[in-house]
Amino acid sequence: MNGVDICVQHLFAHGTRSEPPRCLRQGVIAGSLPCCQSTIVGHSFHPWRGVGSTAVSQHIRDLSGPEQRLLNKLYDGLISGQRASLAESITLVETQHPRKKELAQVLLHRVLAYRREQESRNGGKPVAFRVGLSGPPGAGKSSFIEVVGKMLTGRGHKVAVLAVDPSSCTTGGSLLGDKTRMTELSRDMNAFIRPSPTSGTLGGVTRTTNEAIVLCEGAGYDIVLVETVGVGQSEFAVADMVDMFVLLIPPAGGDELQGIKRGIIERADLVVVTKSDGDLVVPARRIQTEYTSALKLLRRNSKSWNTKVVRASSHTSEGITEAWAKMESFRDAMLTSGELQGRRRAQHRVWMWSLIQENVLRHFQNHPGVREALPRLEERVTRGVLSPGLAADLLLKAFSESSTAPISHEGSILVKK
Repeated sequence: MNGVDICVQHLFAHGTRSEPPRCLRQGVIAGSLPCCQSTIVGHSFHPWRGVGSTAVSQHIRDLSGPEQRLLNKLYDGLISGQRASLAESITLVETQHPRKKELAQVLLHRVLAYRREQESRNGGKPVAFRVGLSGPPGAGKSSFIEVVGKMLTGRGHKVAVLAVDPSSCTTGGSLLGDKTRMTELSRDMNAFIRPSPTSGTLGGVTRTTNEAIVLCEGAGYDIVLVETVGVGQSEFAVADMVDMFVLLIPPAGGDELQGIKRGIIERADLVVVTKSDGDLVVPARRIQTEYTSALKLLRRNSKSWNTKVVRASSHTSEGITEAWAKMESFRDAMLTSGELQGRRRAQHRVWMWSLIQENVLRHFQNHPGVREALPRLEERVTRGVLSPGLAADLLLKAFSESSTAPISHEGSILVKK
Protein backbone atom coordinates (compact mmCIF):
# COMPACT_ATOMS: atom_id res chain seq x y z
CA MET A 1 0.00 0.00 0.00
CA ASN A 2 2.99 2.34 -0.60
CA GLY A 3 3.44 2.73 3.14
CA VAL A 4 0.05 4.36 3.61
CA ASP A 5 -2.25 3.24 6.45
CA ILE A 6 -5.71 3.01 4.95
CA CYS A 7 -8.52 4.12 7.23
CA VAL A 8 -11.23 1.55 6.66
CA GLN A 9 -14.07 3.75 7.82
CA HIS A 10 -13.05 6.34 5.20
CA LEU A 11 -13.43 3.67 2.57
CA PHE A 12 -16.97 3.11 3.86
CA ALA A 13 -17.82 6.77 4.21
CA HIS A 14 -16.56 7.86 0.79
CA GLY A 15 -18.36 5.24 -1.28
CA THR A 16 -16.47 4.26 -4.43
CA ARG A 17 -13.61 6.63 -3.89
CA SER A 18 -10.56 5.01 -5.50
CA GLU A 19 -7.77 6.73 -3.54
CA PRO A 20 -7.17 7.45 0.15
CA PRO A 21 -8.36 10.79 1.55
CA ARG A 22 -5.88 13.64 1.49
CA CYS A 23 -5.03 13.37 5.21
CA LEU A 24 -4.03 9.72 4.67
CA ARG A 25 -2.05 10.36 1.49
CA GLN A 26 0.08 12.74 3.57
CA GLY A 27 1.03 9.84 5.86
CA VAL A 28 -1.24 10.63 8.80
CA ILE A 29 -2.13 7.57 10.88
CA ALA A 30 -5.72 6.47 10.33
CA GLY A 31 -8.16 7.73 12.92
CA SER A 32 -5.92 10.49 14.30
CA LEU A 33 -7.71 13.45 12.73
CA PRO A 34 -11.26 14.79 13.10
CA CYS A 35 -11.77 14.19 9.36
CA CYS A 36 -11.82 10.47 10.15
CA GLN A 37 -15.22 10.82 11.79
CA SER A 38 -18.38 10.40 9.78
CA THR A 39 -22.08 10.09 10.32
CA ILE A 40 -23.80 7.16 8.68
CA VAL A 41 -27.55 6.57 8.53
CA GLY A 42 -28.10 8.95 11.43
CA HIS A 43 -25.55 7.22 13.68
CA SER A 44 -22.36 8.87 14.85
CA PHE A 45 -19.43 6.70 13.87
CA HIS A 46 -16.31 7.21 15.94
CA PRO A 47 -12.82 6.55 14.57
CA TRP A 48 -10.93 3.36 15.31
CA ARG A 49 -7.92 4.44 17.30
CA GLY A 50 -4.64 2.89 18.32
CA VAL A 51 -3.66 -0.70 17.75
CA GLY A 52 -7.10 -1.79 16.54
CA SER A 53 -7.17 0.90 13.87
CA THR A 54 -3.73 0.08 12.52
CA ALA A 55 -4.36 -3.66 12.66
CA VAL A 56 -7.55 -3.44 10.63
CA SER A 57 -5.90 -1.05 8.20
CA GLN A 58 -3.07 -3.51 7.61
CA HIS A 59 -5.38 -6.54 7.57
CA ILE A 60 -7.35 -5.36 4.54
CA ARG A 61 -6.14 -4.35 1.11
CA ASP A 62 -7.81 -1.68 -1.00
CA LEU A 63 -11.54 -2.19 -1.16
CA SER A 64 -12.95 -2.15 -4.65
CA GLY A 65 -16.05 -0.16 -5.46
CA PRO A 66 -18.39 -3.20 -5.35
CA GLU A 67 -16.84 -4.34 -2.06
CA GLN A 68 -17.36 -0.94 -0.49
CA ARG A 69 -20.97 -0.83 -1.66
CA LEU A 70 -21.58 -4.37 -0.36
CA LEU A 71 -20.21 -3.59 3.10
CA ASN A 72 -22.09 -0.29 3.24
CA LYS A 73 -25.32 -2.05 2.30
CA LEU A 74 -24.81 -4.82 4.87
CA TYR A 75 -23.90 -2.42 7.67
CA ASP A 76 -26.75 0.02 6.96
CA GLY A 77 -29.27 -2.81 6.73
CA LEU A 78 -27.88 -4.53 9.81
CA ILE A 79 -28.10 -1.60 12.22
CA SER A 80 -31.56 -0.75 10.91
CA GLY A 81 -32.72 -4.25 11.86
CA GLN A 82 -33.22 -5.79 8.42
CA ARG A 83 -33.35 -9.57 8.78
CA ALA A 84 -32.09 -10.14 5.22
CA SER A 85 -28.97 -8.03 5.89
CA LEU A 86 -28.32 -9.92 9.12
CA ALA A 87 -28.62 -13.28 7.35
CA GLU A 88 -26.29 -12.13 4.57
CA SER A 89 -23.78 -10.77 7.09
CA ILE A 90 -23.68 -14.09 8.98
CA THR A 91 -23.17 -15.89 5.67
CA LEU A 92 -20.22 -13.58 5.03
CA VAL A 93 -18.54 -14.40 8.35
CA GLU A 94 -19.14 -18.12 7.79
CA THR A 95 -17.36 -18.15 4.45
CA GLN A 96 -14.03 -19.87 3.92
CA HIS A 97 -13.10 -17.63 0.99
CA PRO A 98 -9.92 -15.72 1.97
CA ARG A 99 -10.97 -12.35 0.55
CA LYS A 100 -14.50 -12.56 1.93
CA LYS A 101 -13.09 -13.43 5.34
CA GLU A 102 -11.15 -10.16 5.24
CA LEU A 103 -14.32 -8.26 4.31
CA ALA A 104 -16.16 -9.98 7.16
CA GLN A 105 -13.56 -8.77 9.65
CA VAL A 106 -13.97 -5.19 8.42
CA LEU A 107 -17.74 -5.44 8.83
CA LEU A 108 -17.36 -6.99 12.29
CA HIS A 109 -14.96 -4.28 13.40
CA ARG A 110 -17.46 -1.67 12.37
CA VAL A 111 -20.36 -3.40 14.11
CA LEU A 112 -18.24 -3.74 17.27
CA ALA A 113 -17.60 0.02 17.24
CA TYR A 114 -21.34 0.63 16.87
CA ARG A 115 -22.09 -1.77 19.73
CA ARG A 116 -19.50 -0.12 22.00
CA GLU A 117 -21.21 3.20 21.37
CA GLN A 118 -24.55 1.69 22.36
CA GLU A 119 -23.06 0.21 25.53
CA SER A 120 -21.51 3.53 26.50
CA ARG A 121 -24.96 5.10 26.23
CA ASN A 122 -26.26 2.26 28.40
CA GLY A 123 -23.89 3.12 31.23
CA GLY A 124 -21.26 0.61 30.14
CA LYS A 125 -23.65 -2.33 30.50
CA PRO A 126 -24.23 -4.87 27.69
CA VAL A 127 -27.22 -4.11 25.50
CA ALA A 128 -28.02 -7.80 24.96
CA PHE A 129 -28.29 -10.91 27.12
CA ARG A 130 -26.57 -14.04 25.75
CA VAL A 131 -27.86 -17.43 26.88
CA GLY A 132 -26.40 -20.78 25.86
CA LEU A 133 -28.65 -23.83 26.03
CA SER A 134 -27.60 -27.43 25.76
CA GLY A 135 -28.47 -30.92 26.88
CA PRO A 136 -28.71 -34.49 25.66
CA PRO A 137 -30.65 -35.31 22.47
CA GLY A 138 -34.34 -35.53 23.18
CA ALA A 139 -34.26 -33.09 26.08
CA GLY A 140 -36.64 -30.77 24.24
CA LYS A 141 -34.22 -27.91 23.57
CA SER A 142 -35.97 -26.62 20.46
CA SER A 143 -39.43 -26.83 22.04
CA PHE A 144 -38.20 -24.99 25.13
CA ILE A 145 -36.56 -22.27 23.03
CA GLU A 146 -39.71 -21.77 20.96
CA VAL A 147 -41.96 -21.36 23.99
CA VAL A 148 -39.51 -19.03 25.74
CA GLY A 149 -38.91 -17.10 22.52
CA LYS A 150 -42.62 -16.54 21.91
CA MET A 151 -43.06 -15.37 25.50
CA LEU A 152 -40.19 -12.90 25.13
CA THR A 153 -41.33 -11.47 21.79
CA GLY A 154 -44.76 -11.02 23.36
CA ARG A 155 -43.07 -8.87 26.02
CA GLY A 156 -41.47 -6.66 23.40
CA HIS A 157 -38.04 -8.31 23.19
CA LYS A 158 -36.23 -9.12 19.95
CA VAL A 159 -34.92 -12.68 20.09
CA ALA A 160 -32.17 -14.23 17.96
CA VAL A 161 -31.64 -18.00 18.00
CA LEU A 162 -28.38 -19.49 16.74
CA ALA A 163 -29.06 -23.21 16.45
CA VAL A 164 -26.08 -25.39 15.60
CA ASP A 165 -26.95 -28.64 13.82
CA PRO A 166 -24.60 -31.63 13.46
CA SER A 167 -23.08 -32.20 10.02
CA SER A 168 -22.45 -35.49 8.31
CA CYS A 169 -18.84 -36.62 8.54
CA THR A 170 -19.25 -38.26 5.13
CA THR A 171 -20.99 -35.64 3.02
CA GLY A 172 -20.66 -32.54 5.18
CA GLY A 173 -24.41 -32.01 4.87
CA SER A 174 -26.74 -31.00 7.68
CA LEU A 175 -30.47 -31.37 8.22
CA LEU A 176 -30.79 -27.90 9.77
CA GLY A 177 -34.07 -29.01 11.32
CA ASP A 178 -34.34 -26.45 14.13
CA LYS A 179 -36.21 -23.99 11.96
CA THR A 180 -38.79 -26.63 11.10
CA ARG A 181 -39.20 -27.54 14.79
CA MET A 182 -39.65 -23.87 15.81
CA THR A 183 -42.52 -23.22 13.40
CA GLU A 184 -44.28 -20.54 15.44
CA LEU A 185 -41.14 -18.66 16.39
CA SER A 186 -39.76 -18.75 12.85
CA ARG A 187 -42.84 -16.82 11.67
CA ASP A 188 -42.44 -14.15 14.36
CA MET A 189 -41.08 -10.91 12.90
CA ASN A 190 -39.39 -10.08 16.22
CA ALA A 191 -37.42 -13.33 16.13
CA PHE A 192 -34.53 -14.46 13.98
CA ILE A 193 -33.54 -18.12 13.75
CA ARG A 194 -30.26 -19.07 12.13
CA PRO A 195 -29.51 -22.80 11.80
CA SER A 196 -25.82 -23.42 11.21
CA PRO A 197 -24.06 -26.69 10.39
CA THR A 198 -21.18 -27.70 12.63
CA SER A 199 -19.08 -28.45 9.54
CA GLY A 200 -16.99 -30.84 11.57
CA THR A 201 -16.21 -28.33 14.31
CA LEU A 202 -15.28 -29.97 17.61
CA GLY A 203 -18.05 -29.57 20.14
CA GLY A 204 -20.66 -28.39 17.67
CA VAL A 205 -20.10 -24.66 18.10
CA THR A 206 -18.69 -23.23 14.92
CA ARG A 207 -15.77 -20.78 15.00
CA THR A 208 -18.08 -18.09 13.64
CA THR A 209 -20.82 -18.51 16.26
CA ASN A 210 -19.23 -15.83 18.42
CA GLU A 211 -19.09 -13.45 15.47
CA ALA A 212 -22.73 -14.21 14.60
CA ILE A 213 -23.67 -13.20 18.16
CA VAL A 214 -22.02 -9.82 17.63
CA LEU A 215 -23.93 -9.31 14.37
CA CYS A 216 -27.25 -10.22 16.01
CA GLU A 217 -26.63 -7.71 18.77
CA GLY A 218 -25.73 -5.07 16.19
CA ALA A 219 -29.05 -5.75 14.48
CA GLY A 220 -30.92 -4.87 17.66
CA TYR A 221 -31.66 -8.29 19.12
CA ASP A 222 -31.50 -7.91 22.89
CA ILE A 223 -31.82 -11.65 23.66
CA VAL A 224 -29.47 -14.09 21.90
CA LEU A 225 -30.03 -17.81 22.47
CA VAL A 226 -27.33 -20.26 21.36
CA GLU A 227 -28.43 -23.89 21.11
CA THR A 228 -25.66 -26.47 20.88
CA VAL A 229 -25.73 -29.93 19.36
CA GLY A 230 -25.81 -31.92 22.57
CA VAL A 231 -23.69 -33.16 25.43
CA GLY A 232 -19.91 -33.05 25.38
CA GLN A 233 -17.27 -30.52 24.39
CA SER A 234 -19.93 -28.11 23.12
CA GLU A 235 -20.84 -27.12 26.68
CA PHE A 236 -17.33 -25.80 27.29
CA ALA A 237 -17.27 -24.03 23.94
CA VAL A 238 -20.61 -22.28 24.34
CA ALA A 239 -19.91 -21.38 27.97
CA ASP A 240 -17.01 -19.27 26.72
CA MET A 241 -19.22 -17.09 24.52
CA VAL A 242 -22.43 -16.50 26.52
CA ASP A 243 -23.41 -14.70 29.69
CA MET A 244 -25.37 -17.64 31.08
CA PHE A 245 -25.22 -21.36 30.40
CA VAL A 246 -28.44 -23.33 30.82
CA LEU A 247 -28.51 -27.13 30.91
CA LEU A 248 -31.74 -28.86 29.85
CA ILE A 249 -32.23 -32.44 31.00
CA PRO A 250 -35.17 -34.83 30.46
CA PRO A 251 -36.85 -36.38 33.49
CA ALA A 252 -36.41 -39.96 32.27
CA GLY A 253 -32.75 -39.77 31.27
CA GLY A 254 -31.69 -42.69 33.41
CA ASP A 255 -28.18 -43.55 34.53
CA GLU A 256 -26.52 -42.35 31.32
CA LEU A 257 -26.63 -38.84 32.77
CA GLN A 258 -24.37 -39.86 35.61
CA GLY A 259 -21.31 -39.96 33.37
CA ILE A 260 -21.76 -36.36 32.24
CA LYS A 261 -23.20 -34.87 35.40
CA ARG A 262 -20.16 -33.35 37.05
CA GLY A 263 -18.48 -31.78 34.01
CA ILE A 264 -21.68 -30.17 32.80
CA ILE A 265 -23.07 -29.13 36.15
CA GLU A 266 -19.83 -27.32 36.95
CA ARG A 267 -20.44 -25.05 33.95
CA ALA A 268 -24.21 -24.67 34.33
CA ASP A 269 -25.73 -21.51 35.78
CA LEU A 270 -29.24 -22.96 35.62
CA VAL A 271 -30.56 -26.51 35.25
CA VAL A 272 -34.01 -26.99 33.72
CA VAL A 273 -35.75 -30.34 34.02
CA THR A 274 -37.93 -30.42 30.90
CA LYS A 275 -41.13 -32.30 30.00
CA SER A 276 -42.44 -31.91 33.54
CA ASP A 277 -46.05 -32.78 32.75
CA GLY A 278 -48.40 -35.75 32.85
CA ASP A 279 -46.80 -39.01 33.94
CA LEU A 280 -43.36 -37.41 33.96
CA VAL A 281 -44.09 -34.95 36.79
CA VAL A 282 -43.01 -37.41 39.50
CA PRO A 283 -39.69 -38.40 37.85
CA ALA A 284 -39.09 -34.71 37.05
CA ARG A 285 -39.41 -33.83 40.73
CA ARG A 286 -37.03 -36.65 41.63
CA ILE A 287 -34.42 -35.46 39.11
CA GLN A 288 -34.81 -31.90 40.42
CA THR A 289 -34.12 -33.08 43.95
CA GLU A 290 -31.09 -35.14 42.89
CA TYR A 291 -29.48 -32.29 40.98
CA THR A 292 -30.21 -29.79 43.73
CA SER A 293 -28.35 -32.06 46.15
CA ALA A 294 -25.48 -32.60 43.71
CA LEU A 295 -24.99 -28.85 43.29
CA LYS A 296 -24.22 -28.46 47.00
CA LEU A 297 -21.09 -30.58 46.53
CA LEU A 298 -19.67 -28.55 43.64
CA ARG A 299 -17.66 -25.38 43.59
CA ARG A 300 -19.67 -22.27 42.73
CA ASN A 301 -19.15 -20.60 39.36
CA SER A 302 -19.93 -17.17 40.70
CA LYS A 303 -19.73 -15.25 43.94
CA SER A 304 -23.06 -13.62 43.13
CA TRP A 305 -25.12 -16.62 42.03
CA ASN A 306 -25.95 -20.12 43.18
CA THR A 307 -26.95 -22.52 40.39
CA LYS A 308 -30.66 -23.27 40.56
CA VAL A 309 -32.70 -26.30 39.38
CA VAL A 310 -36.21 -25.71 38.04
CA ARG A 311 -38.87 -27.76 36.27
CA ALA A 312 -40.70 -26.70 33.11
CA SER A 313 -43.01 -28.06 30.45
CA SER A 314 -42.95 -26.74 26.90
CA HIS A 315 -46.24 -28.58 26.28
CA THR A 316 -48.26 -26.90 29.03
CA SER A 317 -45.96 -23.83 29.45
CA GLU A 318 -45.89 -24.55 33.17
CA GLY A 319 -42.65 -23.35 34.73
CA ILE A 320 -41.56 -21.38 31.64
CA THR A 321 -42.17 -17.99 33.24
CA GLU A 322 -40.37 -19.11 36.40
CA ALA A 323 -37.39 -20.39 34.39
CA TRP A 324 -37.03 -17.06 32.60
CA ALA A 325 -37.39 -15.21 35.91
CA LYS A 326 -34.37 -17.16 37.18
CA MET A 327 -32.40 -16.12 34.09
CA GLU A 328 -33.30 -12.48 34.68
CA SER A 329 -32.29 -12.77 38.33
CA PHE A 330 -28.94 -14.18 37.22
CA ARG A 331 -28.41 -11.32 34.77
CA ASP A 332 -29.32 -8.66 37.35
CA ALA A 333 -27.07 -10.20 40.02
CA MET A 334 -24.12 -10.49 37.64
CA LEU A 335 -24.56 -6.96 36.30
CA THR A 336 -24.78 -5.49 39.79
CA SER A 337 -21.60 -7.24 40.91
CA GLY A 338 -19.78 -6.49 37.65
CA GLU A 339 -19.09 -10.19 37.08
CA LEU A 340 -20.95 -10.28 33.79
CA GLN A 341 -18.74 -7.60 32.27
CA GLY A 342 -15.66 -9.37 33.64
CA ARG A 343 -16.85 -12.68 32.22
CA ARG A 344 -17.22 -11.15 28.78
CA ARG A 345 -13.74 -9.66 28.89
CA ALA A 346 -12.29 -13.04 29.84
CA GLN A 347 -14.28 -14.72 27.06
CA HIS A 348 -12.80 -12.39 24.46
CA ARG A 349 -9.32 -13.55 25.44
CA VAL A 350 -10.30 -17.24 25.45
CA TRP A 351 -11.96 -16.97 22.06
CA MET A 352 -8.96 -15.16 20.59
CA TRP A 353 -6.67 -18.02 21.63
CA SER A 354 -9.14 -20.59 20.30
CA LEU A 355 -9.05 -18.91 16.90
CA ILE A 356 -5.28 -18.66 17.05
CA GLN A 357 -4.99 -22.41 17.68
CA GLU A 358 -7.33 -23.20 14.81
CA ASN A 359 -5.56 -20.88 12.38
CA VAL A 360 -2.08 -22.04 13.42
CA LEU A 361 -3.10 -25.66 12.83
CA ARG A 362 -4.43 -24.79 9.38
CA HIS A 363 -1.27 -22.83 8.58
CA PHE A 364 0.81 -25.78 9.77
CA GLN A 365 -1.10 -28.21 7.57
CA ASN A 366 -0.71 -25.96 4.52
CA HIS A 367 3.04 -25.46 4.95
CA PRO A 368 4.87 -26.84 1.86
CA GLY A 369 7.44 -28.74 3.88
CA VAL A 370 4.77 -30.31 6.08
CA ARG A 371 2.58 -31.23 3.12
CA GLU A 372 5.42 -33.01 1.36
CA ALA A 373 6.68 -34.92 4.40
CA LEU A 374 3.28 -35.72 5.92
CA PRO A 375 2.16 -38.65 3.68
CA ARG A 376 5.48 -40.47 4.13
CA LEU A 377 5.55 -39.95 7.89
CA GLU A 378 1.89 -40.90 8.31
CA GLU A 379 2.49 -44.12 6.42
CA ARG A 380 5.45 -45.06 8.65
CA VAL A 381 3.53 -44.19 11.81
CA THR A 382 0.68 -46.40 10.61
CA ARG A 383 3.06 -49.32 10.03
CA GLY A 384 4.56 -48.85 13.48
CA VAL A 385 8.02 -48.08 12.11
CA LEU A 386 7.99 -44.53 13.48
CA SER A 387 6.62 -43.30 16.79
CA PRO A 388 3.91 -40.62 16.61
CA GLY A 389 5.98 -38.37 18.86
CA LEU A 390 9.02 -38.46 16.59
CA ALA A 391 6.86 -37.89 13.53
CA ALA A 392 5.31 -34.84 15.18
CA ASP A 393 8.76 -33.50 16.09
CA LEU A 394 9.96 -33.93 12.50
CA LEU A 395 6.92 -32.17 11.08
CA LEU A 396 7.35 -29.30 13.53
CA LYS A 397 10.99 -29.05 12.49
CA ALA A 398 9.96 -28.86 8.85
CA PHE A 399 7.46 -26.15 9.74
CA SER A 400 9.93 -24.08 11.75
CA GLU A 401 12.66 -24.13 9.12
CA SER A 402 12.68 -21.15 6.81
CA SER A 403 13.44 -23.39 3.85
CA THR A 404 10.43 -25.13 2.32
CA ALA A 405 12.51 -28.03 1.05
CA PRO A 406 11.21 -31.46 2.10
CA ILE A 407 12.94 -33.51 4.78
CA SER A 408 15.14 -35.85 2.75
CA HIS A 409 16.45 -38.09 5.52
CA GLU A 410 13.72 -37.38 8.11
CA GLY A 411 16.49 -36.36 10.53
CA SER A 412 16.81 -39.75 12.19
CA ILE A 413 18.03 -43.25 11.46
CA LEU A 414 14.86 -44.50 13.18
CA VAL A 415 12.83 -43.40 10.19
CA LYS A 416 14.80 -45.52 7.77
CA LYS A 417 14.36 -48.75 9.67
